[in-house]
Amino acid sequence: MTTETTMTAAVYRRFGGPEEVHLEQRPIPSPKPGEVLVRVHASTVSIADHRSRARDVPSGLGLLAATGIGAFRPKHPILGMDAAGVVEAVGSDVTAFTPGDRIIAATGGAFGGHAEYVRLPADGAITLAPASMTLEEAVTLVFGGITVQGFFAQVSIGPGTSVLVNGASGAVGTAAIQLAKQLGADVTAVTSGGNAALVTSLGADRVIDYTREDFTAGDETYDVIVDGVGNAGFGRVEGSIAPGGALLLVISDLWSMLRSRWQTRRSGKLVTWNVGKPGADELAYLVALADSGRYRPVIDRTFELADIVEAHRYVDTGRKRGNVVLRIADPLS
Repeated sequence: MTTETTMTAAVYRRFGGPEEVHLEQRPIPSPKPGEVLVRVHASTVSIADHRSRARDVPSGLGLLAATGIGAFRPKHPILGMDAAGVVEAVGSDVTAFTPGDRIIAATGGAFGGHAEYVRLPADGAITLAPASMTLEEAVTLVFGGITVQGFFAQVSIGPGTSVLVNGASGAVGTAAIQLAKQLGADVTAVTSGGNAALVTSLGADRVIDYTREDFTAGDETYDVIVDGVGNAGFGRVEGSIAPGGALLLVISDLWSMLRSRWQTRRSGKLVTWNVGKPGADELAYLVALADSGRYRPVIDRTFELADIVEAHRYVDTGRKRGNVVLRIADPLS
C-alpha cells in the first residue's frame, strides 16, 4: 500500500457553478473488510456530476434529490460516478481482487471518483478492466454502459427490434446505440446534424436531425424509445411507440415518474424511469464486448484533474459528445 497519507481530490462545499469545485488534500481512506482501495487513473465528468453540483434536477425532484445529494450543502463533496484504476490494497475477506489489478467501477450515488484514491465495496459494481483499452478509454464504458443495461434488462430487444435513441450523441446515447446493435436491433438515432457521422459510425441505421425534423411527427413507430434528453415524455411520444413497446425514461421529472405505472396499464406500453441495479455482471459484459472489438470508447475531451473547473464548464454547455474524461493520474506513475 502507498506510504502517502493524503491525496488530491476535486471537492465542492456549496451547490453552484463550476467554480465551486476546487482541489483539496484529503486523507487517503483505508479499505475496510470487504472493500478495495483503488488508485484512480481516470474518471468522467458526467451529466450526473453537473446536476449534483448545480443542484439542477428535473422538475419536482428537489426533495427527493436532497436525500441523495444534500439539502443545504453537498452530501458527497467529491463527485465522480465512475473510476478506472489499479487496486492499491484490499480489506479482509476480499478474494476477488488483489493489489495491482486494473479495474473499472461504478461508484453510483456514493460518488468519489474525482480523487486520486477511492474506496469501493468488492462485491459492488466493479470488474477487471478490458486488456485492450487504456484506463482512460476503459472508464468510458461505465456510466453510459451500465445505465443502458439497467434499462434494456426490462425489455426484449433482438434481431429486427426497432429502437429509437433520443439524445444519441451523449454518454448514454452512444452506449445505447452500440448495445442495441449488439442485440440485433435496427437503431434510429436522434441528434443534431453535426453528430450524424459519429452515431452512424457506432452503428445507427438512420439519423434524425432534431433541428430539422420531429421524430414524433410522422407515422413511424418504434418498439423501444430511449429518452436520454428528458423531452420525450409519454404524452408526446405515445403514438410513436409500437403496440406492446416501451419508453425508457433515462431522464424524467416527478410528474412523469408518478404517471408511469398508470400509463403502462392504460396503454399496454411499458413506461419506466427505474434503471434497476446493474452491477459487476453488466460491467463484465461491457469489458467482454470491448476486448472483442464490439464496443468503442467515445471520448469528446480529456481534462487533467487540475483543470476540473474547465471540465465542468464544458459539460455545462450540454454539447459534449460521448464522454468527458478526467485524467487523475499518469498510468505509468
